[in-house]
Amino acid sequence: MSLLRGIYIVLAVWGAVRPMQHFITYMRENQTGLGGLIDAWYVNEATTGLTWDLTIAAIALTVWVLAEVSVRRNWSALIAIPATFCIGVSCGLPLYLFMRTRPVN
Repeated sequence: MSLLRGIYIVLAVWGAVRPMQHFITYMRENQTGLGGLIDAWYVNEATTGLTWDLTIAAIALTVWVLAEVSVRRNWSALIAIPATFCIGVSCGLPLYLFMRTRPVN
């Protein structure tokens, strides 16, 4: 594995674990589920702006993944889409870059 691919996979794992630690901690401390967490994303203008920023980035990443997969036929890279929407852009983007930079046989 190249150094670049190693960096991408480390960032994907970090991008999955670190945000989830905060999400789970918030839900435990406030005894809310996913609904309470989503409500917190819109508690003020700063968090609402960040939520929209990440939503638009996730949509742009999804469009890019779909466009590239349709050309490259790298179907396994589609895993980046659910990773992006279920975990976050911080996981989905480096995961897709990891999948995209695999050696071609």
